[in-house]
Amino acid sequence: MKEILQQFKQNYLIKYWNPIVAVTAAGLISAYYFGITGTYWAVTGEFTRWGGHLLQLLGVNVSEWSYYKIIGMQGTVFTRVDGVMILGMFAGCISAALWANNIKWRNQPHKRRIMQALIGGALAGFGARLAMGCNLASLFTGIPQFSVHAWFFTLATAVGTYLGVKVTLLPIFRVKLTLKKGAAELKEKDPKQATRRFWIGMLIFFAYLLISLYVMQSSIKLGFAMLCGLAFGLLIERAQICFTSAFRDLWVSGRSYMAKAIIFGILAGTIGVFSYIQLGVPAKIMWAGPNAIIGGLLFGFGIVLAGGCETGWMYRSMEGQVHFMWVGVGNVAGSTLLAYLWDDLAPVLVLNYEKLNLLKTFGSVGGLLINYGLLIICLIAVVWWEKYFLAKAKAKIITKTNLA
Repeated sequence: MKEILQQFKQNYLIKYWNPIVAVTAAGLISAYYFGITGTYWAVTGEFTRWGGHLLQLLGVNVSEWSYYKIIGMQGTVFTRVDGVMILGMFAGCISAALWANNIKWRNQPHKRRIMQALIGGALAGFGARLAMGCNLASLFTGIPQFSVHAWFFTLATAVGTYLGVKVTLLPIFRVKLTLKKGAAELKEKDPKQATRRFWIGMLIFFAYLLISLYVMQSSIKLGFAMLCGLAFGLLIERAQICFTSAFRDLWVSGRSYMAKAIIFGILAGTIGVFSYIQLGVPAKIMWAGPNAIIGGLLFGFGIVLAGGCETGWMYRSMEGQVHFMWVGVGNVAGSTLLAYLWDDLAPVLVLNYEKLNLLKTFGSVGGLLINYGLLIICLIAVVWWEKYFLAKAKAKIITKTNLA
């Protein structure tokens, strides 16, 4: 029995999970999350509320800001569905990282990198809220809502990440590596550290799980949101799910594994969301205007500059990577700045445009088929790009070899 438990621990709690399986599971859970709570898996809206609460503590009156009237400022992080879900994500991330002994304080000594984290995070946060959603609400869970704005955002994000890769490869962004004396010396490790951390992770996991079940007795929505957040946190940390790497890998190395995993996850989530919509749960449809395109461009560029998206910085910061804590700070700041500027930008970029719903435009069956058709086209395009990129790289190597 002990050997079986040890093998389970090693295979399912310590080893990294298959990204395709994990992202597909996230897609299915996000569909149930929508069905039970009536909203989609999203994080930057809540981060914007955090910025608003911080401003309130500093004496700023945000009650009349139009953006906060749209997203709502009622309650606290402990009483809002999005709030407890995000707390669950952090709990899941740190639990999973502790199980695998994958926590280490990794400071960022280069000021240039810190500025990249702050500026990139701010651009991503600003762009996400301008488009009314980040890589989750305007991509992973936005597309299954059949909202056209999500498609605008997704395509613009792809372009933004491509531009971000080109810019971050410039010499100005390269940090000179320096060798420190004694850096290669191996430090004696505490042999019991991994065991202690594993049980601390279990304590955090079961504590949040039990609290979730307790809360569910009085509020199904809040308790279920807590459970889903915990599951999302486990998935993104153990499978290292990062939308930045999905796009960046395509442009830098031609690798498409994470991009394909994300598409599979959206495919799985779409049918679940479609089912709930047919049962009467209203879809979350946002404005399909220039805001979605500009927001996607800023978001895509920002996540590459920062080095991580919303899911990426959340689990990496829980692993002790200080750089991504700065990304989170920038993300909240950028989101809050958009809330401040909303009244100036919205009349021009947002409010005069339609909230386009594929299911209403093309009918239930037509909208479903179009959404799936577009996703299949994306999958084909990703596979084609990978083959094209690798073939091109191979041809360059052969040419250099012949010239030599």
